[in-house]
Amino acid sequence: MANQDISQLHTEAVELLKQLIATPSFSKEENETAEILIHFFAQKGIEHFRVGNNVYAKNKFYDAAKPSVLLNSHHDTVKPNAKYTRDPFEPVVEDGKLFGLGSNDAGGCLVSLIATFLYYYEKENLSHNVVFAASAEEEISGVNGIELVLPYLGNINFGIVGEPTKMDMAVAERGLMVIDCIAQGKAGHAARKEGINALYIAMDDINWIRNYKFDKVSPLLGESMLTVTVIGTENQQHNVVPPQCKFVIDVRVNELYTFDEILGELKENLKSQFKPRTTRMKSTSIPMDHPLVKAGIELGRGYYGSPTTSDKALMPFPALKMGPGDSARSHTADEYVYVDEIKGGIELYIQLLNKIL
Repeated sequence: MANQDISQLHTEAVELLKQLIATPSFSKEENETAEILIHFFAQKGIEHFRVGNNVYAKNKFYDAAKPSVLLNSHHDTVKPNAKYTRDPFEPVVEDGKLFGLGSNDAGGCLVSLIATFLYYYEKENLSHNVVFAASAEEEISGVNGIELVLPYLGNINFGIVGEPTKMDMAVAERGLMVIDCIAQGKAGHAARKEGINALYIAMDDINWIRNYKFDKVSPLLGESMLTVTVIGTENQQHNVVPPQCKFVIDVRVNELYTFDEILGELKENLKSQFKPRTTRMKSTSIPMDHPLVKAGIELGRGYYGSPTTSDKALMPFPALKMGPGDSARSHTADEYVYVDEIKGGIELYIQLLNKIL
């Protein structure tokens, strides 16, 4: 790995990230950043494709008979935090920090993986194909993101998902399920103690949820958790017993439970009716003896279980979440990534893959 090559890749990656920062790309509105990525690959003479707002490419000597590794990160962002003191769409470098919306989550990861893809693009006789995909709608777990593009990528054996982890390895990830609940009562006059108070039914259920502990605790992800985050009735009159109360449960699941097992526990213990909004974002883990993980450990990288979800949850193959930047900066005001983190990310991705390819 020549220092000159890495230096050039780093320079191009930072310039590309500046273009992406300057272009709003909220989830479902990533058209313009998709065009930037298409233009970037076109300038490099790299065959590339677009599906929705997802952009993908395959190495020059792609061979369908070989196993493939996917390099993936997303190019959508959340909307800027209200406490921004800077223009979120003005990429500025100060004290080694590149400021701007999406710089850390996950722009630094995205351009580092693009640089890594470029490094391998023209190499012959690799043991694996190298496939790159920039996905849309990651921040909202949208159906037109990574799920939409996966069928076009060929048979993927394993992947690296770029999210800010300080280049440590997130080998497991909590699953996320959101459940809508309705406690059914009966309207009545409060002064005459009529009716059945749906709010009290909901409170009994919420109290059970608050105190319930799942038995199986993961060494990587800890406990599975139930948290009530929203509650309300449509009742606007103080003297009417509410006939209905709605509340929402945020469920974070470790890799030791399936969603069906979680729903089974709720069915046995709640009086309220409930229905999951989606069961797509399952908990995931990559085996500790997987070549990617073993390579990372050989390079001195730490590993952990991640409390947050990513596109990794939607991949039907083992994937390692790993990238430059710090998750603590994600979605914060005046978001930034260190330009040296991008260089370090490129170097480590290449060192990691060199042990496999």
